[in-house]
Amino acid sequence: MPLSKPNIKRELIHQRHIECQGYRREDGLWDIEGHLVDTKTYSFPNHDRGEIKSGEAIHEMWIRLTVDEDFVIRDVEAVTDYGPYSICPQATLNFSELKGTTIKPGWRKQVSNRVGGVKGCTHLRELLGPVATTAFQAIFPIKMRTRTARTDNARKRPLLLATCHAYAPDSEVVRRLWPAHYQERAEND
Repeated sequence: MPLSKPNIKRELIHQRHIECQGYRREDGLWDIEGHLVDTKTYSFPNHDRGEIKSGEAIHEMWIRLTVDEDFVIRDVEAVTDYGPYSICPQATLNFSELKGTTIKPGWRKQVSNRVGGVKGCTHLRELLGPVATTAFQAIFPIKMRTRTARTDNARKRPLLLATCHAYAPDSEVVRRLWPAHYQERAEND
């Protein structure tokens, strides 16, 4: 169900489009790619680019994380096709600092430590959130399908446990999917 129709007249000013894909590679690794495009509905002057026209990308950036099935980043490629300043593409090389990190709780802090502030690009860092989610959406179901026959799987703490409302330890979803990890809600809650 979409959002309700606004009852106040509005003017569209800014659009951000984010698209992500997850690819399983024949070498057993995964490529998770993200693409971000920001546009305005009006033209405006820009010191480095002259004029940015209505509908023209202010930001257009790409990132590819190559990860293994344990979500360890093996390689990174980042590209800035458009930025508001000619210096913007220089930050992309620093994203190789993410190699060796693991997409797991605390990963955003690792990202901030390695490519935060002046070491990176705000927009590419923001794109890493949807890319990380795409990694889980692509890899986790395939990983679980191949492990369903293993008996130790039921005892391992599921990666998704307590990551959202549906996977709360006391939810019906957890009771159904991972009964060994289900926890009754205390009466005082």
